[in-house]
Amino acid sequence: MSEHVYVPTHTGASRRRGPFIPPLLIIPFLAYNVIVFLFLGGNPEGWNASVFNIAMVSGTPWRVSIGDLMILLSLCLLFFELLKSTRIGTVSIPEHILSMALFVLLLIEFLLIGAAASSVFFILLVMSLIDVVAGFTMSITSATRDMSMTH
Repeated sequence: MSEHVYVPTHTGASRRRGPFIPPLLIIPFLAYNVIVFLFLGGNPEGWNASVFNIAMVSGTPWRVSIGDLMILLSLCLLFFELLKSTRIGTVSIPEHILSMALFVLLLIEFLLIGAAASSVFFILLVMSLIDVVAGFTMSITSATRDMSMTH
């Protein structure tokens, strides 16, 4: 009885690699800081300002704030960031390191800067944590699966 081990060719591995893409959640982080310091005067309460209202069928208006739009944009970027974390290859390690560095920056700003004391910034912080945990979890899962396929 002989065992056959399938070893993937190098071309298959390079196909799964992609270009280096920095953490997408840096976009809402930078946007938050630009908006809160330049347009809201460092006051995090400005995130509750209404941008527009939508008349609902119930007759109650739905008030959409600046913070709601920031969270919506961030959730869309988190989706693409999670898709990015499923990639394997040499570029995934620096991307994970930068995602972790972004989380640390968000955490430090949340704890030390008064303008970051808002629910919007806290939700950005939690999204960054989810990105870091998901990235490492998917990398470990992929590595475990690859190891089990070669043995």
